[in-house]
Amino acid sequence: MKREHSLLQFSSSLGLEAIEALMEVQALRLSSFSGLKCFRKYSRWRGSTSRAGVCVSCSIDLEKQPEPIPIQNLTDARVIYSVAPAMGHNQEAHPESHFRVPAIVTALEKMELTPKFRGSEIIELTNFKPASVDDIANVHSKAYVTGLEKAMDEASQQGIILIENTGPTYATQMTFQDSLMAAGSGLALVDSVVEASKHSQNPPTGFALIRPPGHHAVPKGPMGFCVFGNVAIAARHAQRQHGLKRVFIIDFDVHHGNGTHDMFYDDPDVFFLSTHQNGSYPGTGKFEEVGVGAGEGATLNLPLPGGSGDIAMRAAFDEVIVPCAQRFKPDIILVSAGYDGHVLDPLASLQYTTATYYSLAANIKQLAKDLCGGRCVFFLEGGYNLESLSHSVADTFRALLGDKSKASEFDNPAFLYEEPSTRVQQAIQRAKHLHSL
Repeated sequence: MKREHSLLQFSSSLGLEAIEALMEVQALRLSSFSGLKCFRKYSRWRGSTSRAGVCVSCSIDLEKQPEPIPIQNLTDARVIYSVAPAMGHNQEAHPESHFRVPAIVTALEKMELTPKFRGSEIIELTNFKPASVDDIANVHSKAYVTGLEKAMDEASQQGIILIENTGPTYATQMTFQDSLMAAGSGLALVDSVVEASKHSQNPPTGFALIRPPGHHAVPKGPMGFCVFGNVAIAARHAQRQHGLKRVFIIDFDVHHGNGTHDMFYDDPDVFFLSTHQNGSYPGTGKFEEVGVGAGEGATLNLPLPGGSGDIAMRAAFDEVIVPCAQRFKPDIILVSAGYDGHVLDPLASLQYTTATYYSLAANIKQLAKDLCGGRCVFFLEGGYNLESLSHSVADTFRALLGDKSKASEFDNPAFLYEEPSTRVQQAIQRAKHLHSL
């Protein structure tokens, strides 16, 4: 079955207004953004912070100083995660809504994948500090960061503002603080994973369950639902605070991570590798975009044809991702984990499944163990069907824990169709040729 069935199923979880917004987004292409002067009033924010059956288990106390996790706890754990749901950053009927992280947290609880049920195997990192302006300014222009902070007064007066020409990215009066918390959550996970790796050859894998997402945010502004480049901020933090010189970033979101791409395009010490649907928003991420200057060769884009699924991703991982990582020899692996490539997600036309994401997580964890002492942190990016998003993240947790997948309970083969295997292989071979793999 084709994408029409995915949209029908999705409408039951978010509603028809969301579908209309999503279809409008899919038609958008890359636009230029020259600063925060193009904020304008959009609508009154009427979003709520609750939904039947959905809850959030985290609470952030900004006044309380974070307490370090005992080393023994860190070395015993297999997964360490943080939750920054940005409940105040929400636009009614927008696909990047405040329902996303709570849906994941609820699924983890229901599927007994939390510390309550798994004891020392899983740690939830709480009471982390927000990122500082200087942390953000390591990858974004300071003018953008301070401009966004000042714009919060306008958002407070108007309820919500839309940032024009950015692929409907919005801001509320809480957006700046919520975005700092999202970035700070990722930094705290990097700190914990790195600390654990000093005492164990099998440190826990981190997962930042955060929003707003980050991989579209460009150096001078927001874009494509993204405010600050969470994974990019963490990459610079790993380098400057922990001396981890070589950072390997894997982005498997259905859309090209153009913001991360731009931030490190001339940097030989950050290898950015993106698999994404060819021709999807924002229209960047071409094969020939391989980096410039000293960074030439440290960017690899693999646009896959629509209809690519589990077989395509397995081939891409074995033939492109693994040899690239082995050659680069990273000190840490960071992952932009977007779940909008799922066959039930309405924003594009790939047909990944819950099983695809399980395999990706298991293989990335093994890659980190083989190459960089197990240091690896995932960062939530896209994923807009709440059911497929929460099930896929839960199965990602199972992979990181070493549990068996339960994908067969959620994946319906009736939604899948034949993959364009010839075009997939042509894409893989083209990337391999350009990068001498």
